[in-house]
Amino acid sequence: MPDRRIQLLDAALAVVADKGMKGLTHRAVDGAAGLSQGTTSNYYRSRTALVEAVLDRLLELDSALLANQAPAGPPRDIGELARQLAALVLALAGQHAGLTRARLTLSLDRPESVTAGHFQLVGGLEQALAGLGVPDARARARDVADYGDGVLLHLLTVRRDEEPDAAAIAAAVRRLLGS
Repeated sequence: MPDRRIQLLDAALAVVADKGMKGLTHRAVDGAAGLSQGTTSNYYRSRTALVEAVLDRLLELDSALLANQAPAGPPRDIGELARQLAALVLALAGQHAGLTRARLTLSLDRPESVTAGHFQLVGGLEQALAGLGVPDARARARDVADYGDGVLLHLLTVRRDEEPDAAAIAAAVRRLLGS
């Protein structure tokens, strides 16, 4: 059985994904976790403490997700990088859609909460692109990250009923990278 705090924080992320920040209450987390009323407030006395713990849990889950999605080494070429990024976008919009919705919701409420993760992603992309000899790697990394964020948003909202096309996403990334 998972640690009670993890159980509560994962339930809180599910509440944020389903009901937004206004729905994030101690009572809602208790219900989502299937625990008696008052459990969440015993662990997190204030809503601020709960939100801070949720943000920490989100970073922990994001790190684990990236570690599980990370390839064995740097991409050999632009095509491989584009396929890896497309796979990541599809995982975030599919299997991990709830976590992505929670991340997007939290980022609107607390933009600073996603800053470090964004710069880490862009920095990793920049390093990969520079290693592949892509000119202006920094600007291209930002373009690709922005594109990925946009695709994710659309897959979770206006295109939620469409079957995502990994090949089309990879092709768009290659176009952004000039290859």
